Amino acid sequence: MGAQLRGTAEELAGILWREHTVYRERSGGVVIRGEHVRRWISLAPAGGRDEVLVRVGRILDGGTTAPARSEAVVPLSAGTGVLAATCRRLLSEAAADVAPVAPGRAAPKQSKQSKRSKRSKRSKRSQRSGKATRPRGRGKHTGFGSWAVLVCVAGVIALYVYSTAMRG
Repeated sequence: MGAQLRGTAEELAGILWREHTVYRERSGGVVIRGEHVRRWISLAPAGGRDEVLVRVGRILDGGTTAPARSEAVVPLSAGTGVLAATCRRLLSEAAADVAPVAPGRAAPKQSKQSKRSKRSKRSKRSQRSGKATRPRGRGKHTGFGSWAVLVCVAGVIALYVYSTAMRG
């Protein structure tokens, strides 16, 4: 199955991307990396004898890979065309998940159902990894409490300077 996966991955990579790297995973699957599109595709043997699990994800800034965004099971006997179509669909889904919002424009509205499903996926993922999710704050803006502390410290310093000036 490994040799067949490697050959299929080489052919698939040639169809999808001009520039690509194909390598074998430790688990026996094959990964196609497209650095120029910042995406990766993984082909791994699935539960069935003639089935392959196709997973798609992003390549992050440092060159590391993000977890898979989408996955599907495809029969190898369907051919490279069907496999390429599935990969294109998964790649477009993964790209839609992280589409950047232009500055000054609001993000598209989501239905309550899609918000709930994303929230449940996120909580399941955090439970699995054992890490708590980071609370969504306001970013790197200085909060009111920090400003209050800074004003108090500045007041104490001003009072000290004033009192030493009056003694001298």
